[in-house]
Order: sequence, then structure tokens, then C-alpha cells
Amino acid sequence: MNPLISGVRALAGLRAGAAAAAAATVAMTMLTAFAAAPTARADAPAIPDFTDSHGLTRVVDATEVRSETDFTLTVTTPQVSGPHKIRVFLPEGYAADPGKRWPVTYFLHGGGGTVDDAAAVPALRSDKMITVVPDGGLKGWYADWVMQNTAVGAANWQTFHLEQVVPFIDANLRTLPGKDHRAVVGLSMGGYGALRYAEARPDLFGHTAALSGGIDFGMPAIRAAVVATELNLTGAWCAVSTSTPSGTGACTGYGPYVDSDAVFGSPYPVFGADRVWNAVNPAASANLARLRGTKVTLYTGDQGLIDSVTAVATRTVKSRLDQLGLPARLVDYGNGSSLSPTCDGGHNYGCWAPAFADYIPRLEADFAAADTTA
Repeated sequence: MNPLISGVRALAGLRAGAAAAAAATVAMTMLTAFAAAPTARADAPAIPDFTDSHGLTRVVDATEVRSETDFTLTVTTPQVSGPHKIRVFLPEGYAADPGKRWPVTYFLHGGGGTVDDAAAVPALRSDKMITVVPDGGLKGWYADWVMQNTAVGAANWQTFHLEQVVPFIDANLRTLPGKDHRAVVGLSMGGYGALRYAEARPDLFGHTAALSGGIDFGMPAIRAAVVATELNLTGAWCAVSTSTPSGTGACTGYGPYVDSDAVFGSPYPVFGADRVWNAVNPAASANLARLRGTKVTLYTGDQGLIDSVTAVATRTVKSRLDQLGLPARLVDYGNGSSLSPTCDGGHNYGCWAPAFADYIPRLEADFAAADTTA
């Protein structure tokens, strides 16, 4: 049987077991502490004024304000059909020091997730940087899709994020300019997005981190995972999500069915039909070579159907970076025992939250060092 088809069937059959359920409970406990608030009221805390720019138009009455340092904007753009949210965490000192500018980290959520998944990662709420969480779609894969006439409509996610959201944030918040003050990080589908964005725009990002990422499109299992999301076969890469309305942590799906060639074209390596997959493969040496001057960090466990795959992909990327003479930090935490009591080595926030707790202080230190040498 074709390995891609076998992979799709295997991923489609994935169901969270006891360990994943426990991790989901941990993640939901974290999320509850930062639960979403209703849409902004007249007496809501003041947040910075935002002006439409770079092709983004705000839906003003849809702004959600939890506090002056935690709010969500809703925007529209011709690049991606429908309204889309951008959640922002400001440092506590942002309003008190109007002359200060701040580094920015962009967090990319996983498949089946939303911007509110970031609330399950307390480390992202840093007082030393701005954190921006743009909507990546249930299965956007942080790409400009090959097909733009599917059930989801326009789907130019990379253009939306890199050519609109980043300059929109710079235009409306007091950010520090330059790649040394900007990071892109993500997990699962967002791990792919983080590494791919850093490769596509090394002028924008001086730091990138991919956690349990689908970062090697040379692997049939990862191509199968992408196809599974296109076909809305639940259980592939969103087995544990923190943004489900039911609060169970179970995956609720990837949205409407679309053609299996919709995102990256044909996944089959026949007569060059998979040329787009190869061109955007983060693990390709030609793409990794673009990370010269970018600080790269990789995290993965190796337990369960998904992270047993991401572990192989992550080790491949690290090996190829080594061959290119490009430094990178790999945290391969295996069954999770070396990382945190909440981590079972699987594909869940019980592992990702402590991984970010390890990473963010290092990123803050790098930002501070860049600030002193700027």
C-alpha cells in the first residue's frame, strides 16, 4: 500500500489515550486561568489605538479586551476569507513607559487550534516583550494555498502574516525594528510555520523555535498529516487542543473538506508533481541555508503516533543544520521526564507549556543583548 495513504489512515484513527487525556486536563487547567472575556465594553480597560493599514481592516465592535495587556483584535483582508483574530499580550510596563520600545514574538498555533491556545502557555505573557498571536486557520498550514477556490475561499496565510500582520503591528505598537528584536515560534502545524517563515523571510526574524513541528516534508507521514487536515480527518495533528468550546481538550476538526491538493498541490512524488512540497520543505538544505544568522531552537518528544514522527523530522533538521555549519539548539525530551512532570513526551500542551517556559527566558536574554548592542 502507498505509504502516504497508509499514513493518512493511521493518523485518522488516532485517539487520545489516558496519557493524552491527562495532558489535556493539565492544558485546560492552564487555559482556565486565562479564560477569554466578553467583547469589550465601554468601561473596559484602555488598550492602544490601532489604525487600519497594510491591507488590514479592523472589525472594531469585535475587539475583545481582557485587560490593558491582553486583548484580541478582529481584522479582515482580501488575502484570507472571513474575519480573523489577532491576540496581543503586552508587557505590564507598556503603558507606563510611553517612550520605550519592545521586541516582538509571533506565536503560531497548531492545527485545529485558535489564537486562544496561547493562553495555555503562561510563559508567552512576558513583561520583557510583546507577544502577537495571529489566526493561522484550522488547517492553514501557514502557506499561500495552491487552490484559492475551495470551500474556505481565499487562503494566502503567508502573505497575510508576513506582509500584513507584521507591518501592521509595527505601525500600531511601539516595537523595536530589526530582525534581532523579532522572533517567530510555533508548535505542531505552527512549528512548520515558524521554521518556514524564518526561512522565507530571514530579514524579518532573527529567532525561531519549532516545537513538535511537521518540519520535514520529505517524510510520507508528515505529508499524510497535511492531507488528513485537508480532508478533515480528525485525530491527526490536533489530538489535544486547548481552544475547544466543550473544554474537553478534544480535537473538533479542521473545518470544511477541501481537495487533498489544495494547500501544496499533489503530495505524490511522480514526475515532479510534488514540486511545491519540495520548494517549501523546511528540512531542505537549500532552505535551511537561509537561516544563517538566525538563532534556531527545536523541541520534540518522541512518544505517541505524532511525536514519534516529529522526533525524526526534528533530528533530521538538526543534523542538516550541523552539516551546514549553522548552530541550533535541540531539546529532545523523549518521554518528557527530563522536561516536566506534566509532560508525557506526546503532542500536547502538558509538554509545550514547560518547553516554552524553558525557551522564553533564553529568548528574553537574547533580546536584551540585542538591545544593548543596537
